[in-house]
Amino acid sequence: MREPIKYLLAVVSLGLALWVVYLIATTLPLEVVNVGAYQNIYFHVGSFATAFSGFFLGLAASLLYLKTGNFKYDSFAAGVNEIALLFATVGLAMGSIWGRYAWGIWWDWDPRLTSMLLCWLVYAGYLMMRGSVDEPSTRARLSAVLSIFGCLLVGFVYKSIDWFRTQHPPAVFAFRGGGGMGPGMDYPIMIAWGSTLCLGILLAMVRMEQAEMSREIDALRREVHTY
Repeated sequence: MREPIKYLLAVVSLGLALWVVYLIATTLPLEVVNVGAYQNIYFHVGSFATAFSGFFLGLAASLLYLKTGNFKYDSFAAGVNEIALLFATVGLAMGSIWGRYAWGIWWDWDPRLTSMLLCWLVYAGYLMMRGSVDEPSTRARLSAVLSIFGCLLVGFVYKSIDWFRTQHPPAVFAFRGGGGMGPGMDYPIMIAWGSTLCLGILLAMVRMEQAEMSREIDALRREVHTY
């Protein structure tokens, strides 16, 4: 059952991505199209939206582990956070490319950029910690704590452009109090988010299967060593 779902997610993700590329090429105003790397805002925002969705799913799974002690929730949180960190990395990279064209520099220690970098470091540390702690219960508890702290940073990142008026552009979407991006320029971002979200779910499913196989192999090894 999983294989057809994975193929469907791959096709939908690719189809939506191609649709966004077509819209960028055909519907954006000419003066926008000619501004360096402006077009990457669509997948830049979509990547971060997918990353933040994954981080909060990881938080929910971590809290469920703390409540139940079931290691399946811990494994789910680890897999989702790993994929979310991948999309956060893509978002940071694309934002840096945009900054190079818009600001003339690759990086600025703006509150949003700096807080997002700190968030990235927390989740990178999360994965490093999981690879260095062997005792399952200790690893799961430390992971849950880091996941909670990481999501607090995610909330700060989300609100930072409202709290600090600095070099990073303010909110432009109407639901965040902005004035919008102009006719026909908002909805491609939602399509791009759909594309990255489908890809994220697909990668998470693959990662979960790998984790499940790894657990089965470890169980077999332990069983062999008992003889």
